[in-house]
Amino acid sequence: MDQRLPLSHVKVVEMSHMVMGPTVGLVLGDLGADVVKIEPVGGDKTRKLRGSGAGYFVTYNRNKRSLCLDTARPEARELLLKLIAAADVFVENFRPGAMDKLGLGWEALSALNPRLIYCSTRGFLDGPYQHRTALDEVAQMMGGLAYMTGPPGRPLRAGASVIDVTGGMFGAIGIMAALEQRHHTGKGGRVVSALYESTAFLVGQHMAQYAVTGTPAPPMPARVSAWAVYDIFDTADAQQVFVAVVSDTQWPVFCREFGFADWAEDATLAVNSGRVTRRDLIIPALRESLGACTKADLMARLERCGLPYAPIARPEDLFADVHLNASGGLLDIAMPDGAHTQLPALPVSLDGQRFGVHHPVPAPGRDTREVLRELGLPDVEIDALIARGVIA
Repeated sequence: MDQRLPLSHVKVVEMSHMVMGPTVGLVLGDLGADVVKIEPVGGDKTRKLRGSGAGYFVTYNRNKRSLCLDTARPEARELLLKLIAAADVFVENFRPGAMDKLGLGWEALSALNPRLIYCSTRGFLDGPYQHRTALDEVAQMMGGLAYMTGPPGRPLRAGASVIDVTGGMFGAIGIMAALEQRHHTGKGGRVVSALYESTAFLVGQHMAQYAVTGTPAPPMPARVSAWAVYDIFDTADAQQVFVAVVSDTQWPVFCREFGFADWAEDATLAVNSGRVTRRDLIIPALRESLGACTKADLMARLERCGLPYAPIARPEDLFADVHLNASGGLLDIAMPDGAHTQLPALPVSLDGQRFGVHHPVPAPGRDTREVLRELGLPDVEIDALIARGVIA
């Protein structure tokens, strides 16, 4: 492990699957923590997902070591407890009560290792819903995000696992806060992050809108825009570009660039509130004017003016994105099957440096022998455990 990484001193045991729990380990691992991922013998079932889940394992499991254990076997649980006894952090995302049945609940593990930070990722925090089973999509639906994303009457989940990932990020934030607290108290602590509460946090802006205006926020496709120009425009070459004019100083620059000098001189359009009331005049005229430009020409002119704009990209377009490739925003990822790809780095830098890959996405049990040797087990004992199917 690179000792220059900020969490290089932190040892993590991750016992999770799918997206939310693995996101916690991903964040900590990218920041330098030694993350040992506990998988069942045969490997995490997330590895075998197809369709929209086909990329989950590769995306959220770099910078981890894989240890395969049959936790139904007492011998395997004994090994796991030895590992946790020497760890700083334990991460799990099983249903409430499941870890207690295995002897791996918060009370048992904190008694074993009083300095342990125990992180559970859940559907709900404590309360009336705490025993419900939740998924990313469940949280989006009941938390108001799906309502806000789709057109009226057609709730629609966001186009990525935003709540799983956000919940995982909040879990990692909680862990880092608990580690800092441990510096002062010497004691570990319990961190819980949840899908539903993460969703509520994201839609808080719409709750505040209601509190301020007294009017429920309409779904985003039907919203009343806060700005006069904040729209997607079709171009002459059958492409689309998002264009925004969000300040009164940008407005005259935009008008003169696209042939609306009279608008720049119109006092009723000088402030955004006045322009919003005239969208019925402004937008049709802009659709005609901007629609005569090609995508490349329109973006070049907006770039020259310093105005916000965006091409409408697909996820696969990001592989060739000039900025991501130049800035270290894409990491070279070696996958367990030997193939290579590029995937996004953590979206932060520290002292100008991005966080990269120091462990490739592991094959199932790739690091079992190494991790158990570090616990002091001789090879002959490891071989015997493998032969009996306790580990793999």
